Amino acid sequence: MRRWVCFLVAAALGLSAASGETLRIMTFNVRYPAKGDGENRWELRRDLLVQTVREKAPDLMGTQELYYEQGQYIVEKLPEYVWFGLSRRGNQEDEHMGVFYRKDRLKLLESGNFWLSETPDKPGSMSWDVSLPRMATWGLFQAGKRRFYFVNTHFPHRQQDAAARLRCAEVIAKWLEAKPKDIPVILTGDFNTGAGTEPYRLLTGILTDAWESAARRLGPTGTFNGFQGRTTGPRIDWILFRGPWKALEAETVTKNDNGRYPSDHFPVFAVLEWK
Repeated sequence: MRRWVCFLVAAALGLSAASGETLRIMTFNVRYPAKGDGENRWELRRDLLVQTVREKAPDLMGTQELYYEQGQYIVEKLPEYVWFGLSRRGNQEDEHMGVFYRKDRLKLLESGNFWLSETPDKPGSMSWDVSLPRMATWGLFQAGKRRFYFVNTHFPHRQQDAAARLRCAEVIAKWLEAKPKDIPVILTGDFNTGAGTEPYRLLTGILTDAWESAARRLGPTGTFNGFQGRTTGPRIDWILFRGPWKALEAETVTKNDNGRYPSDHFPVFAVLEWK
């Protein structure tokens, strides 16, 4: 009876009975709690953000612009998750690249941080004339008998930072190259540059873009919405991976409540199936 119920559930989801295990991944620039955001300030949108995460139920979520108070609020409302990460200053002040994961599905084996600079091990370090420290937070996870790395980042945002963004991609590529090739990797982030640019080409030379490779895509291509619910800009929030997965689905999530959005970025969601 139980096997028959599982078969019906799989059929309802459009998956075959032979489908393998999946990982549900989200990248979400949550927008820091800016006092000047008026009707879009954190206190007025935080429950919608929590609801958005609850509905998509990611196993792992990489966030950007996350303040400590926001991370604590999210796990208070979604106790199935825990999160980790330092701020870009190397403490709990300022923005974090917080990584959230379901503790019932995944086990965190190791974690750490590195900075996108010429001195990656130095907290708060900056190079290439960027205006703010940029960094990555990572974890080594275990899912059943499988292990994989999850890396989350946020690239420089200014128009004049194009060369710096390429250097940031090189720092991440170097970090990935130093890891065992037999351990899969997922990279999420707000890269502040579109598909087809030099940082994208560099990273997709060693990783696969879930959006481009997904069997099914939902939502708009652009991911920055400025709280307006529409975008004409490029796809700057990515989920990339290397390893024995195929992307079943990728979605730019446009959930809103009567025109109120959970952030000024649409979160991006993907379902990866183990081959």
